[in-house]
Amino acid sequence: MNSEALTKLVVDALDDVKARDIVRLDVRDMTTVTDYMVVASGTSNRHVKALVDNVAEKAKKAGHRPIGIEGEDGGEWVLLDLQDTLVHVMLPKVREFYNLEKLWSISPTGDATASDG
Repeated sequence: MNSEALTKLVVDALDDVKARDIVRLDVRDMTTVTDYMVVASGTSNRHVKALVDNVAEKAKKAGHRPIGIEGEDGGEWVLLDLQDTLVHVMLPKVREFYNLEKLWSISPTGDATASDG
């Protein structure tokens, strides 16, 4: 399974458990750490955990064992590392504060939108 297929599996697994505001970010040109980041919101700490658990279970069934899961104890922001795809599931207030979508949309020149000149 390539990174695009894995990312689709992640988005589908999040959607299955009613994640809110799912965003897929292609970061291949910005970092060598991962190909994609998926950011989603849960409605409560329990919902955030359920979302991450569902993604981890579906990924394992597809042959992708998570490298690590961070933040499960608090449940406000949980990071699931699937190597080619990093999954961030957060409560809305945490997501708004850190604004990962904006952070990862900034081009290397510092502009919010990349231009070809």
